[in-house]
Amino acid sequence: MITVVGTGTGAPVPEDVLAGAALVVGGRRHLDSVRLPEGAERIVLGPLAPALDAIGEYAGKELPVLVLASGDPGFFGIVRALAERFGPGRLDVRPGVSSVATAFARVGLPWDDAVVVSAHGRDLRTAVNVCRAHPKVAVLTGPGAGPAELGAALGEGRVLVVASALGDPERERVERMTPAEAAARTWGTAVSVVLCLDEARALGAVRTLAAVPARPAGWALDESAFVHRDSMITKFEVRALALARLGPRPGDLVWDVGAGSGSVAVECARLGAAVVAVEKAPDGVERIRANARAHGVDVDVVHGAAPAALEGLDEPDAVFVGGGGRELPAVVGASARRARRTVVVAMAALDRVPAAREALTGAGFTCDGVLLQSSRLAPLPGNVTRLAATNPVFLLWGVRAPSSSEGVVQ
Repeated sequence: MITVVGTGTGAPVPEDVLAGAALVVGGRRHLDSVRLPEGAERIVLGPLAPALDAIGEYAGKELPVLVLASGDPGFFGIVRALAERFGPGRLDVRPGVSSVATAFARVGLPWDDAVVVSAHGRDLRTAVNVCRAHPKVAVLTGPGAGPAELGAALGEGRVLVVASALGDPERERVERMTPAEAAARTWGTAVSVVLCLDEARALGAVRTLAAVPARPAGWALDESAFVHRDSMITKFEVRALALARLGPRPGDLVWDVGAGSGSVAVECARLGAAVVAVEKAPDGVERIRANARAHGVDVDVVHGAAPAALEGLDEPDAVFVGGGGRELPAVVGASARRARRTVVVAMAALDRVPAAREALTGAGFTCDGVLLQSSRLAPLPGNVTRLAATNPVFLLWGVRAPSSSEGVVQ
């Protein structure tokens, strides 16, 4: 049997489990905190593969193995690797309290509505984008992806709570600070977890489903759901297909370029993505912010004209281009050079389609498109209905060939 015990913020290692172990595996601080039984082999966890091989040798001889881990080892922990290698039936898991649960307890907040993301051994940008898009996030950190790196990438608008050495009565620290303050400090290996909070929304609503970010009941909202000027808004039929091709999801960053009313930006944010809306008109900037507030989502609004306004932005996963005028080819080209996955372009003018398509293919994208024409039901006197045609819109989309790791959720 392989016994996995969560330590640190949980209960101490049971004496009977420890006394009978032939092999004890764990981090150095976990091993140093217990008295090993005489004759037991000790393996300090570093690279996982050699430790798993050793565990396999002992387990194959029916010798008891003890694995020490932090908090709840079934929560982004070693239980996954052990279950994949040896099967769940050979594990006796005794969880402690996870660092996430402990950190939220220390600041007096519930966490059933929190999004938890791991940056340990993973791409930090996913954690950053989740923090941008959600008001309550717990980030499991690691080397090169700690509070300093997270704070430097985030900018303002959030509060970070850095919890270090949780469960250690002498070393535990829970510190509240701005992202800039976190970025300016040097952090050691004692950081347990970082909470990223929008404190005005930190309590959140009562939840029915835990750990699942709230999803909208629908998308492609009617134009009446947004403040807009003179019907200058991406119509819901166009928005529906644009969203399908953009594929916004938690962990993504989406640009809405020439955002206008920000209807596409808001819809992408409602689906869990972090969003930057770029708009050159001052009144448009205010409309985007008003629409984001009305729908309870975060949209970072950049006041400026593309393509110049795109230069300082973080690389997006997907881009929607809904404006551009004569600058459209340059805007599409600049977007395509930066986009990791896809670029979607909406145009009312036929003359602009070839140049936009060339900009996408010239950046190495495969390109496809469609002309969207729809007719909506409209009432007539006498309780009858007619079909009212909307203006046709060309929708092009370019897709970058995926890498071997594209779309893998870690």
